[in-house]
Amino acid sequence: MTQSTNESPQRHLGAGTTLFLAIAAAVATSTSYTVQPELGVIAADLGASLASTSAAAGLPIVGYLLGLALLVPLVDRVRPHVLVSAQLAALAGALVLAAAATSVFVFGAGLLLSGICASTGAQMSTLAAKHAPADRQGMALGVVTAGISAGILLGRLIGGGLTDLVGWRAMLLLVAAACLACAVVGRAVLPRGAIRAPGSWLSGLLSTPCLLRARPDLLGAAVAGGLWFFAFSLVWVGVSLALSLPPHGLSPTVVGLYSLAGIAGMLVTPTAGRMADRFGGRPIVLVGLLTALVCTVAMWPALGSAPLLLAALALFDAGLFAAQVANQRRVLNMDPLRPAQMNSTYMVIYFVGGSLGAAAGGPIVSVLGWPAAVIAAALAILAALALALRQGGAGYSAARSEGRAGSLPAASSACGRVRMR
Repeated sequence: MTQSTNESPQRHLGAGTTLFLAIAAAVATSTSYTVQPELGVIAADLGASLASTSAAAGLPIVGYLLGLALLVPLVDRVRPHVLVSAQLAALAGALVLAAAATSVFVFGAGLLLSGICASTGAQMSTLAAKHAPADRQGMALGVVTAGISAGILLGRLIGGGLTDLVGWRAMLLLVAAACLACAVVGRAVLPRGAIRAPGSWLSGLLSTPCLLRARPDLLGAAVAGGLWFFAFSLVWVGVSLALSLPPHGLSPTVVGLYSLAGIAGMLVTPTAGRMADRFGGRPIVLVGLLTALVCTVAMWPALGSAPLLLAALALFDAGLFAAQVANQRRVLNMDPLRPAQMNSTYMVIYFVGGSLGAAAGGPIVSVLGWPAAVIAAALAILAALALALRQGGAGYSAARSEGRAGSLPAASSACGRVRMR
């Protein structure tokens, strides 16, 4: 099967368009977190229990995982200005549905749909890398990743602040309006051409298991990313719980201030991407993981010292975000005909790892204590480091040489053999 292209040639994105993608990714990503600070108010307004409202507030994360698997691969097949603007408009509609809800079930349905559409942030990071010049691909990816990080970091803050000012329903409508504004701008400024991946969208989805079998480099990169995202989520959930328990007993507000250390991760990603463009991704991954490992071990005794803990958390974040940008850059270059499917497969495994870490953090700290959480996170980073070392330098070169024309037929034929068995 041969590659087919549409009428418009692929063009490079300017700095302004890349910045727009970062801002739009921040807005879209923030929507999964905006309702979390005011669950008590929302539960009372809907006449629902706090437990059911909290469960509904967790549905955007479930939807995001579905969107990573189902919608991100569309970047290989649909014109960017149509895909991104349509998904942002759908995201706005889902938020309006949640804002108009009179029951927790409708509220949850709106949030689930919004989470699915919020995966457009991952579409934007794929587009930034796909349309960047070879020597600036990592930097473009880092800029959009910084936007996604900003959305995660600021979503709760903005959502809580706006809810206090205008109420949670009006807050959701304002966020929906921001998504709609991004949709309008995206329709105007994003590329109108695309390189079409061979086969159909459905065949691409069904081929994912055998794609992982045919591409051990993709599987290794995804498992390594999932391991360090496991460690990342475990540490952040664990440290929040450990600080709130005796003997520290910090208030939720004070504990929340520790999340500001995450700004370091947000700021380092463009630089990490630029360094990966210049020196290749492998040294960035290795240095990032080694930094995170040292900081993880340092957090064991640092829990009682706010300055030391903040410094360790900041460097921990910076190391893992740097590794993520370099690793994701490699994944996007593995197959030039379908970078979005590669990124989608990678992000699903990465996200599952993070979800498992978040789920494990609370039980580990509450039952075994903070040192056990540190040990578990350190072991996960060590395993990721071992995978990165085992893969060697293949696929980490500074130039865009990873995408070889023969990679797609090899994977396709392997999938064909799997289906025939």
